[in-house]
Amino acid sequence: MKVAYWPGCVSRGFTPELHGSMAKVAPLLDIELVELDRAACCGAGVIAEHNQELADTLNARTFALAQQEMARGADLMMNICSTCQGAQSECQERLDASSEYRVRVNESLAPEGLSYERGIANKNFLWLLVEEIGLDHLRSLVTRPLTDLRVGPFYGCYILRPTDRVGIDDEHPRDIYLQQVIEALGGTVVDYAGMNKCCGFPIITMNKDASLKQAGRHLGDAKDADADCLVTPCPLCHLNLDLQQPAAEKAVGRELDLPVLHLPQLVGLALGLDPKELGMGKHVVKPTTVIDWSTSVVAGVGGGIGSRAASGEVGQ
Repeated sequence: MKVAYWPGCVSRGFTPELHGSMAKVAPLLDIELVELDRAACCGAGVIAEHNQELADTLNARTFALAQQEMARGADLMMNICSTCQGAQSECQERLDASSEYRVRVNESLAPEGLSYERGIANKNFLWLLVEEIGLDHLRSLVTRPLTDLRVGPFYGCYILRPTDRVGIDDEHPRDIYLQQVIEALGGTVVDYAGMNKCCGFPIITMNKDASLKQAGRHLGDAKDADADCLVTPCPLCHLNLDLQQPAAEKAVGRELDLPVLHLPQLVGLALGLDPKELGMGKHVVKPTTVIDWSTSVVAGVGGGIGSRAASGEVGQ
């Protein structure tokens, strides 16, 4: 499968381990990534608050670049950021609803020889795993099942709401895809109160204390449910749950020490990649300091599972 690949801003800045792990995982899934390296930021909903047409034009430009790649053989557009998915879905909804509006936006794109045509398929990596690759095929690719690994899903806001915009229905139950992927990789899904709630990142510049308490509460709920780690398809959620975790501990007055994985990292582990290849040493709460990924919770190729004990610095 060939995809017009939009990694987003955060995965190439604050969370380079996400961008890097996606590059490692893609060949194992038979995905060819054609990076849209000329694309601009999606705006994360913020630009639209000040200038909706500017935000829509920026995203229309990205869609147009992706459509150029699709004309050259790419199957669809793929992103690895649920915030991008939400913001771009919102822009696409407006663009597709009005031909007059599309014409006006395309006039701004014309000097670059670009034009957005209605109806591009743009899917988050999570959606692509389930809907394009398929859970059965994903399961067949697993070489190191995540046996005994207790994983808490954390979706983030933009990939779940509003349900009609992001295409959640009986045929596409995208609000349970993370659970399905965790199980396909051999892991155990941990249910906890905050997995479908906001991480707090959107308000961090306005009310940092409330933002940190929100993140700390979700992490604490997952910890109390005996999760070994969280996994998220959103790098902005990762920033608040991992990068800000030491501050969140102070805000909620308790130790958390809970690793937060990017979705491609979790997939990569099950497909046999080493934690170091997946950039796990770049996290603030390093997964390798909490869990022995080599023997404790990840099934080795030869068998035996050890105890779920802390390991030190394995695999960095």
